[in-house]
Parts: sequence; structure tokens; C-alpha cells
Amino acid sequence: MARKASPARLVIALLVAAVLAVFLLYSSIAGGGNPSIQPSELAGRTGTVQLAGVVVGPVRGDAHAGGLRFALRDIGAGKTASVPVRYTGSVPDLFKAGRHIVVDGRLRDGVFVAEPGSMITKCPSKYAPKRSGDSA
Repeated sequence: MARKASPARLVIALLVAAVLAVFLLYSSIAGGGNPSIQPSELAGRTGTVQLAGVVVGPVRGDAHAGGLRFALRDIGAGKTASVPVRYTGSVPDLFKAGRHIVVDGRLRDGVFVAEPGSMITKCPSKYAPKRSGDSA
């Protein structure tokens, strides 16, 4: 005997799909993430933010024992605003002084305390405009 498909299953599946679609749409529109700022914009901020900048040496400490310590400066020529950073967790292979990075965290007593494992490195040349004569 063949079993008839229940229309209730189809209705439930469609409702679940609709709820997921609405959630994804809301998440993409509302942002839901942390605001991304540079060190010069950090003063007076409370709560968790995403800090983007250039690593300024020297880099000291251990990322797993007590934290890695370095400064982060605004991105751009002639920018001098910087903030000391303490970071714990895994460190990307490309991390070094002069590299553009992004970390999540908050300012505590004048030091930006990054969330463990939140560091992302960027390759500055990837985001720079192409020069004439460069090949793709």
C-alpha cells in the first residue's frame, strides 16, 4: 500500500524555511556586528568594538601566556594615533609589525584588550588600488 504524503509536513517545512529566510535577511540588514573603528576613534567608546589598524613594534610577550603586547596605529600615511593592545589566543602566520590587522575587544584602563582568537591579518597590497602596468 502506498502511503499518502501529509500536507502538514510540507506546511511545517515551508514555515521553517520562511523563518530562516527572515532571520538571515534581518541579520544582514541590522548588521548585528561590532562597529569597526581605528585607534583615533576609540576614545570614549564603551562596549565591544572591532579595531582596525597597523601593528607598531616592538611586539612583546607570548600570545598564550600573559598576552601579546603591541601598539596599533591608524591606517594611512601621516596617521599617528595609536593605542596599546593586549591579545591572547592564536596568532595568524602573517602577523608582524607593519601588518594591517583587525581585532575585536574593548578599551580598559587605556589598553585595548582584544578577545581571544579574534585577530585577522590583512595584506595591505590586496586592498591598495592597482598601479598602471600591474597585471591581474
